[in-house]
Amino acid sequence: MDNEQGDNMNRPHDQSKEWKLIEKVVMEMQGEQKRSRRWGIFFKLLTFTYLIGILMLLRVPGDGVQVKPAGGYAAVVEVNGVIAADQDASADLLITAIRDAFADADALGLILRINSPGGSPVQSGYVFDEIRRLKETREGFPVYAVITDLGASGAYYIAAAADEIYADKASLVGSIGVVGSGFGFTGVMEKLGVERRQYTAGENKAFLDPFQPENPKHKAFWEEVLKVTHRQFIEQVKLGRGDRLADHPELFSGLVWSGEQALELGLIDGLGSSSQVAREQLGTEELVNFTYQPSPWDELVRKLGASVGQGLAASLLQQSLTLR
Repeated sequence: MDNEQGDNMNRPHDQSKEWKLIEKVVMEMQGEQKRSRRWGIFFKLLTFTYLIGILMLLRVPGDGVQVKPAGGYAAVVEVNGVIAADQDASADLLITAIRDAFADADALGLILRINSPGGSPVQSGYVFDEIRRLKETREGFPVYAVITDLGASGAYYIAAAADEIYADKASLVGSIGVVGSGFGFTGVMEKLGVERRQYTAGENKAFLDPFQPENPKHKAFWEEVLKVTHRQFIEQVKLGRGDRLADHPELFSGLVWSGEQALELGLIDGLGSSSQVAREQLGTEELVNFTYQPSPWDELVRKLGASVGQGLAASLLQQSLTLR
C-alpha cells in the first residue's frame, strides 16, 4: 500500500506540464515517421514510373521507322545537317543506310533527300565513292538526289553521284568550293598580357596555331592545300555530271544558285520533290525511309545539349577543311 502511494507520488500527473511535453514529443516523432514513410513511397513510385517510361521509350520505334508496304517502293535516305564524322550525316551512317537500300529486293530505286550546307570533304568523298560502287553491283537500280532547302558544297558532292538530281525552283544549289577557317588571338593576348609558350619538334608543326601571328609561308601552303582539295571536288562533280554541266566561268567559284538557275547551269536535271520523283521516275507512290534513326536515349542526350561545350571549344580552337 505504501509502495503504491509512493509510485503515484513519483509518476507525473496526466495533466501535468511534463506529461504533456512527453506526449507532444512522442506524437511528433510518430508524425515524422509517417511523413518519412510517405515520402519514401512517393520517391519509390516516382523512380519506378521513370524506369517504366524509359523502358517504354526504348521499346517504341521512332517516328522514322515505317512498315514496308507490299510491292515495290522508293527507298529514301536523308542527308540532313552538317556532313561530319560525329553527326547524323556521317559517312558511316549514310553508307550503312544506302547499302541497306541497295540490298532490299523490293526497293525500286534510291532517293537521296538532301538538306545540308555541306561539311567534310573526306566524309562526302566516302559517300560519293560508295554510291558509285554500289551502282555497279545492282543494275537497273536508279539513284536520284532531291535537294529540298539546301544542297551545297559537300552535300552537292554527294548528290553528284546520283543518276539525276532534282530540286525545288527556290532551293539553294551548288557552292562548289573549299574553305579553311579559324581565328587569330594574338592581339587579344597582347592586350591581356598573356604570353604564349609552345614547344614543337618540326618547324611547321604549329602552323595553324591561332595564338601565333600568321606566317606568309604557312598561309601560302594552306591555300595550296585548299586548291588541291577544290580540284578534287571539281573532278568528282564532272565525273558525276559529265557533259550536262554548262560552260560557265563561275560554275566552280563557290557561288550558290537557286534551283531554277541550277537547272540552266546543268547542276540539276529537273524541278521536283521526293514524292514526285518516286511517282514519275519509279512509278510508285510509296516511300520507305532507310535513314539511320538514333536511339531514344541518344536523342534525349542530344536534346539536353550534353555536347554544346565540346562543340563550342572545337569551333573556336580548331581549323578544319570544309566544303561549303
